[in-house]
Amino acid sequence: MKPYSRRNFLKTGLAVLPVPFAATAFGNTIKKHKPLLAFSTLGCPDWTYSQILDFAQQNGYNGIEIRGIQRQIDLGKCPEFSTPGKIAASLQQATDKGLRFVDLGSSAELHHANAEARQKNIAAAKQFIDLAQQLNCPYVRVFPNSLPKDDQRKATIDRIISGLLELGNYAQGKNVKVLLESHGDAVKTDELKMIMDASKHPHVGMVWDVANMWTKEKESPASVYAQLKDYIFHTHLKDFKYVNGKEHYVLLGQGEVPIFEAIDALYKGGYKGYYSFEWEKLWHPDIDAPEVALADFPKAIQKHFQ
Repeated sequence: MKPYSRRNFLKTGLAVLPVPFAATAFGNTIKKHKPLLAFSTLGCPDWTYSQILDFAQQNGYNGIEIRGIQRQIDLGKCPEFSTPGKIAASLQQATDKGLRFVDLGSSAELHHANAEARQKNIAAAKQFIDLAQQLNCPYVRVFPNSLPKDDQRKATIDRIISGLLELGNYAQGKNVKVLLESHGDAVKTDELKMIMDASKHPHVGMVWDVANMWTKEKESPASVYAQLKDYIFHTHLKDFKYVNGKEHYVLLGQGEVPIFEAIDALYKGGYKGYYSFEWEKLWHPDIDAPEVALADFPKAIQKHFQ
């Protein structure tokens, strides 16, 4: 995508926004939309709820993706979401800051063959759907993790599809979509498309984690988006480089992931969801502090579009 000059941004009247995106012409069509920024609380595992909201507001974010608060990832056990009254108060606190909840990151896995484990994960996802409804949050993230390479792979995929449809039916009438993240072994575009085609439902979609897919498959993000765009309602954006053969997460644009190719594909394609920064500080304590990384993301996006 051809970047706009600062003068062109100013002409649109959007340059006063924290992240100044402008109307962009592709051919004879003018597409006007304001991409929205969020970050996952995975990136600030020790912050209080108030710290999270304050930082988001002060750094030009539009929304928050909740993946735990103060290292508690079972959101029902977080004080902020433990009772209907506290849920309502937490929602109001975010609204007062001009923020909204954009996704609840559950730990529900849909690949399990064991009946007890499967039921436990389905039940957990349903609890997150109920909480999302109370928080006016549009999405709940679920994921597959392990896909066997043997003849059990198809059976595992069938279980994932079945789980998505069950959860989609549960979410019906709750104004919530269940989104399957490209995660673990489920990162091949053709396989994900097959899963999403088979689980087509008004309350089912996917989270495109660009780095998760590119790390293993090295598929062009533009090609991935072209094939999966009908199902993508949320994104996870991050970057990394290899250090001594291992992935090391770095600030956006400083690594090897073609992350801006993905961002351009989303923007050109008219994507209306959130561009959500997933800084995995909880899982990788050695990476930069949230005060550094979460403040850098809006600046990196702004710089790219200038």
